[in-house]
Formats: sequence, C-alpha cells, structure tokens
Amino acid sequence: MMTSTGCYPCDQEARFDVSPPRERVAFDDHWRVAHAINTALPGWLVLVPRRHVTTVAALTDAEASSLGLWQVRLSRALHEVTGCVKTYVVQFAELEGFEHVHFHVVPRMGDLPGELRGPRVFGLMNGTCGEHVTAGLMDETAVRLGKVLQEGTVETAPPGGS
Repeated sequence: MMTSTGCYPCDQEARFDVSPPRERVAFDDHWRVAHAINTALPGWLVLVPRRHVTTVAALTDAEASSLGLWQVRLSRALHEVTGCVKTYVVQFAELEGFEHVHFHVVPRMGDLPGELRGPRVFGLMNGTCGEHVTAGLMDETAVRLGKVLQEGTVETAPPGGS
C-alpha cells in the first residue's frame, strides 16, 4: 500500500481530525487505537504510538508505562463488545509501509477454527481467508468499542476472570 510518507500509521495520524471512527476508536497523548484494515475479523484492533517509532525499545517511558493498561482495556472492551473468549496481542511491524510499531489486539472468538488459532489467525488478514470487514462495519464496531472504553465499563475483569 503506497502512502505519502511511506508509513501508513503516520499518514492516518496526520489526518486524525478528519478520520473516520475506525481510525480513532480511542486515543490519548501517546496511543491511538484503530480497527485493522484488510481483515475478515470484526474488532481486530491495532494499538499505534502517535509518533513514528519502529522498535519497541524506542518507546519513551511515558509510552511504555501506558502500553500494558491499553492492552488490557482493549481486551476487556473486545470481550464486552464481541463476546470473544480471549484476545491475542501481537507485535511484528515488518510489512512494508507498516514498520511503525503497532500491537494487534485480536478477538479470538469461541468458534474460530483450530487452523486459524494462535499465530495462524493472520490467515484472516489480507483476504487470504474470507472477505474483508466493510468500512461500515469497522466504523460501527469502532463506535461501540469507543463507547465502552469511554464509559469505563471495562475497568474490572469480566465475569469468569478470563
């Protein structure tokens, strides 16, 4: 995917104020949450530093101190909104144009086939396994997740402690 800067997350950050809900699910001074593109799975999120950084080691202390909290809050919100049984949190940042550090926070649904579990869940990216989630569904999911995150209804662990 060609971008003006060569970095898709930075291009999205530059358009933040006019971005659709799927590009700004939630945010703070250091992190922005977006719905992943080119996925067949509604609710697949990416947690992206708001400044350009290409390695986890280059995160500032302020970015690092809120990273775990974001991952847990997003996982809880995904449980509430999608009904997933767990979430996967993954960071590679290797695809051309996406070298910017980003953490995938993926809802693992109870009925996900075994051949797509664990790292094989990436079979749901880039059209390799099914149709892409539409922009409308990404926006709808983003709004629902944003509301749950804003209301703070995910501050405690969901029933069952999962």
